[in-house]
Amino acid sequence: MLDLSLLPDGGIGWLDASGDLADIVLSTRMRLARNIEGYAFTGRAREGERLRVLSQVRDALPFVPALSGGLLLRVDELPSSDRQLLHERHLISKELWGEGAGGARGGSAVYVAEGVSVMVNEEDHLRLQAVRSGLEVEAAMSAVMRLDRELGGRVPYAFHREFGFLTACPTNTGTGLRASVLIHLPGLVLTKEIGKVLAGLQQMGLTFRGLYGEGSEVLGNFFQISNQTTLGRSEDELADHLTRVVRHVIQREHEARRVLLRDAGYIIEDKLWRAYGTLRYARSLTFDEAMNLLSGVRLAVGLKLITGLSVYTLNKLLIFCQSAHLAYGEGRALTDGEVDIARARFVRQALAEEVGPAA
Repeated sequence: MLDLSLLPDGGIGWLDASGDLADIVLSTRMRLARNIEGYAFTGRAREGERLRVLSQVRDALPFVPALSGGLLLRVDELPSSDRQLLHERHLISKELWGEGAGGARGGSAVYVAEGVSVMVNEEDHLRLQAVRSGLEVEAAMSAVMRLDRELGGRVPYAFHREFGFLTACPTNTGTGLRASVLIHLPGLVLTKEIGKVLAGLQQMGLTFRGLYGEGSEVLGNFFQISNQTTLGRSEDELADHLTRVVRHVIQREHEARRVLLRDAGYIIEDKLWRAYGTLRYARSLTFDEAMNLLSGVRLAVGLKLITGLSVYTLNKLLIFCQSAHLAYGEGRALTDGEVDIARARFVRQALAEEVGPAA
């Protein structure tokens, strides 16, 4: 079993709720898609080519200061349970995990350092990413651009003078940048304003996805908001545009929360306290149930209806109450029923440690 303690900051330093507006914005992620010159894109490359890509990257790693003290994991050599663990921590994508596709493709790997990571042989040869707590676009951008410069000085990127960085998917061509924030919007959902907001995002060149990005569903009122295309605009322009739009969305969320308290205060309080009570006493919880209930408690903390409970604890619960993490904690594989029981127990214990034992 993978030893998660070997990962720098566990790979989840961004959970610490230290960033700006961390009660609403869980994380900011900057990701750059890059390919190495002279090789077919990953989806068309033979295994020998992918292994040569991995070898070239591995040789460059000691000369990249941004990745110092990191850990290289051969994803294709890990069992499915360990790959799922990395996916639940947002360190690898579903594609690199290889879920439902006969396992991870040969030559797939991830290099994890503090605050940054590199996926190798995902849709593109390289996916460089930096994740920060809260709305910290500038800090995440600075980290990933530094990584890009240092690694790009050791391996030759596929680049076209007219089109920019060449990528497997045309929507990534240009800067190769996908700038995104993971944001909690329960007020807009409860006031039924979310549809208008999401439609407005698309008109402004942004898109939304679920908790784990492309192909994932929205759970717990968490939305991943990101740019749709990268061609024709600089990295700074894309990042600034995302920041302006997200700050506007946050303003709309605050307004929605004020409306809820003004027009349906008693009903909302009852709903949120019921969510908290269920989490404190439930003996079995599905993942969807837990996400929705934690969303209610997170809103209650934001509205200061519940005190003594930190956003950091709520962030940790989003990750650690997933099935692979629960099995990791138990030290064995769990059936679906056992997972639901273990999830409820883990949530009860985490809340008790924070605010004291339940009556």
